[in-house]
Amino acid sequence: MNVKYLKWVFHFDLKDAKIELENLEVQVSQVEFWDNQENSTTILKRIKELQTKIESFETLKNTYDSMIEYIDMVIEEEDDSLAQELLGNMEDFYKSYEELRIATLLSGIYDTNNAIISLHAGAGGTESCDWVSMLYRMYARWVDRKGFTLEVLDMLDGDEAGIKSITCTITGVNAYGYLKSEKGIHRLVRISPFDSAGRRHTSFASCDVMPEVTDEAAIEIKDEDIRIDTFRASGAGGQHINKTDSAIRITHLETNTVVQCQNERSQHKNKDQAMKMLRSALAEIREQERLNKLQDIRGEVKDNSWGSQIRSYVMHPYSMVKDHRTNEEKGNVQAVMDGDIDAFMNAYLNWITSKK
Repeated sequence: MNVKYLKWVFHFDLKDAKIELENLEVQVSQVEFWDNQENSTTILKRIKELQTKIESFETLKNTYDSMIEYIDMVIEEEDDSLAQELLGNMEDFYKSYEELRIATLLSGIYDTNNAIISLHAGAGGTESCDWVSMLYRMYARWVDRKGFTLEVLDMLDGDEAGIKSITCTITGVNAYGYLKSEKGIHRLVRISPFDSAGRRHTSFASCDVMPEVTDEAAIEIKDEDIRIDTFRASGAGGQHINKTDSAIRITHLETNTVVQCQNERSQHKNKDQAMKMLRSALAEIREQERLNKLQDIRGEVKDNSWGSQIRSYVMHPYSMVKDHRTNEEKGNVQAVMDGDIDAFMNAYLNWITSKK
């Protein structure tokens, strides 16, 4: 057993978390707590996050204590079968420990928030549109694995196949903290299913990730600061959604930030959702300015083309997915496309922490 490795477990200082939890529970007990519905929802969400963190640590610590007792028993009994069982338990413990250790790296101001993720086809035409649909499926599978939920806010189909662009909200604790690792250009190399000659093609797609911010008081948006355009929605939704100007596009004039939503049949609902998206985008910009370095929250802004990718997915002539920032690699491309991307996210969190 790697004792030095296990000692890391007790570096998790939960004193501040327990104090914060106690203070929040006092607020919940106040008669006027429910007067502000949005504030009460935020506090209850934070309480759940803190409870999960504390319970996870205490469970891991109890498991560690039990393993120490188990080791003493194995030594005393000199039983090979017990030793093999202990090794299996140790592997499970290491996995749980690593998950908790990674969670402690999610300390950014918006890391616990839901995430808004946008995928856009880059150089490569139909190939890139198909690549966007593959990435969308990958993230949807990851969402299922995490027990999160996904809602499509806006989608534009490709001219011939695939998806030209898509924007979704992913709801779950630490959704933004994990998904911020995906911000950047994703490159695919494969034998094209659209090429009758069976040639190898390279496709690109960009991924943008923002934390969902719903606190209107935190980000004030004045009517004179924005331009609102309506247009006819496209894509899924039936005849009604395609026959009315229900889709909304909002432009923030000062920052030239543009968001749009066409998921709902109601223009009013689309406007509300688009305003949430804009508020999230502006909050992200504010955080960038506060940190005074763009890469801390959004990564470097790069062209959606060759040479600027953060990750490559190679299906031919060999099978490998490699993150060019962390050098994390996986040989099973299909597993990655099925949502097995936690290793890349964890490697990124370790990488950015080491750079601070």
